Amino acid sequence: MRPMLDELELPQVQEIIVHEERVLAEHKPPGMAGSLLQNMGRRPSHITLWGVATGPDVLAFVENLDDKFKASQPLPFAADIVANAEIEQMVIDNLQWQELAGKPQRYAYTLTLKEYIEPEEASGLAINTNILDEAQGLIDDLAQGLDIGLDFATGLEQFVGTFGDLLGRLKSAREGIEQANNE
Repeated sequence: MRPMLDELELPQVQEIIVHEERVLAEHKPPGMAGSLLQNMGRRPSHITLWGVATGPDVLAFVENLDDKFKASQPLPFAADIVANAEIEQMVIDNLQWQELAGKPQRYAYTLTLKEYIEPEEASGLAINTNILDEAQGLIDDLAQGLDIGLDFATGLEQFVGTFGDLLGRLKSAREGIEQANNE
C-alpha cells in the first residue's frame, strides 16, 4: 500500500521515519536511593518521509501538496508502517520540494508530519453561569450593611461629649494615683 495523505497518493516514497516519544515525569522522594517514574502518556508522533514524483502530472501533485501544507488542516494519513500506531490525522509541519536536474518532470519532496490529536471537551469544569447573580446578591448585602453602619455612626454622636473629655479625666486620675504613691 502506498502512503496516502488525504486523497493524495504519495509516489515513490523512498524512506519513512516514525518518531514516537513517551513522556515520563521523574520524582525523587526524600530518603530514597533512586527515583520514581510516572508515565504521563506520549507526545504526538512525528513522521518524516521523502520521495520522488515523476511524470506529466508532477507539477499538479507538488502544487496540491503545497496547498495542503498552506491550509494547515489535519489530514487523514495511511501507510503500512503506521497502521498499528492508530494514527488517524496528521498536520503537515514542514514541506520541502525541489526540481531534480537531469530528467524533466521530476521532483524530490520531503514531508514532516505531526500527529493531530483532537482536543477533549472540558468535562465538569464549565464556568458557573450563576456567578453573576451570586455576586450581585453579595453587593446588595454589602450595600445594606453599609446603610446600617451609617445609622450606627450617627447614633454615636450623643456620646461624643461624654467620651470627649475621657482622656483628660484618665490623665488626672493617673496623676492623682502617682501623687498618692509618692506621699
